[in-house]
Amino acid sequence: MRVERIEIRHTKMELVSAFETSMGVEATEDHIIVRVDGDGLTGWGECAVEEFPLYSSETVQTAWSVLHDCLIPAVLGRRIERVDEAVALWSKFRGHRMAKAGLEQALWDALAKAQGLPLSKMLGGTRDRVPVGVSVGLQASPEVLVRKVAAHLEEGYRRIKIKIAPGRDLELVRAVRREFPEILFQVDANSAYDLSFTPLFRAMDDYDLLLIEQPLSHEDIYDHSKLQKELQTPICLDESIHSAADARAAVELRSCRIINIKPGRVGGFLESMAIHDFCAANGIPVWHGGMLESGIGRAGNVALASLPNFTLPGDISASRRYYKQDIVEPEFVLGPDSTMAVPTGPGIGVEVLPDRLDKVTERREEFRSS
Repeated sequence: MRVERIEIRHTKMELVSAFETSMGVEATEDHIIVRVDGDGLTGWGECAVEEFPLYSSETVQTAWSVLHDCLIPAVLGRRIERVDEAVALWSKFRGHRMAKAGLEQALWDALAKAQGLPLSKMLGGTRDRVPVGVSVGLQASPEVLVRKVAAHLEEGYRRIKIKIAPGRDLELVRAVRREFPEILFQVDANSAYDLSFTPLFRAMDDYDLLLIEQPLSHEDIYDHSKLQKELQTPICLDESIHSAADARAAVELRSCRIINIKPGRVGGFLESMAIHDFCAANGIPVWHGGMLESGIGRAGNVALASLPNFTLPGDISASRRYYKQDIVEPEFVLGPDSTMAVPTGPGIGVEVLPDRLDKVTERREEFRSS
């Protein structure tokens, strides 16, 4: 496929309800949608960046700049037959993984469509449905949290993840486990703690958690190895893992027993697959995280989560969990067994709706080859 045209859009989508973590409160979600056109094909991708550098050092502004100045010029006008060819063209640019991931996904979509294959098959997926759970933000009280969890269980979610933060942690865990003694249950700290909180996390061993996600610094691997030695509950690393090399370091140091994979955080599907394969070879289960993506990014997430070592339920909730109206059809819905169907159409397998996309677009820019 010759890359003839690329378009980027800064989108702002209003959440159904505000989502609070240890990093702050979100009422809207800012991302960048990438469109690639060539040889009569269109591919779509999503940069899961945010307005401010909270989860990641990247933002809408930085990703826009890197796409504009570096990544798009590297591939525009070129013939790309495999995604690794494009990745090689921009590999000299360090970091900016979320920007790279959005453009990479659009190329995967277009090239899968060229072969008439679902993206899941292009990536090596083996399942037609993937297990999913739901993530619940910080709530005003344990009582409110319990009601929220009950509502999600009623919707059909079988795995619950709650956000925690210093001073808002053990009482929340205790309240949920007391009310729901049998559910699959895990917590996410989003890097909010340090090793002085080791006794707190030891206390969580009593509550049969699936995992404790990223308790320590977003850049840390070493201190997590110290904490994991003190706990029966598996630590799962998220923010600390940017590459297969990071995954290897974490496993060799025994810093975690589980790894969360997000394509945006690691630079795209190619690196995600490398992490998946390394973890599979070393007996480390993985699961797919979420970044409140629209249906474009969510379609890619579901495709990736169909690979065989994604053995724990992912944070790939139904579209209506976060947005009243998605920008694709069909929207993603939760199945009765807490699974989500993997799209079977070519590429990402969903149709982007131009009118809805226009409504959430803050700005757009297009680039054409000469």
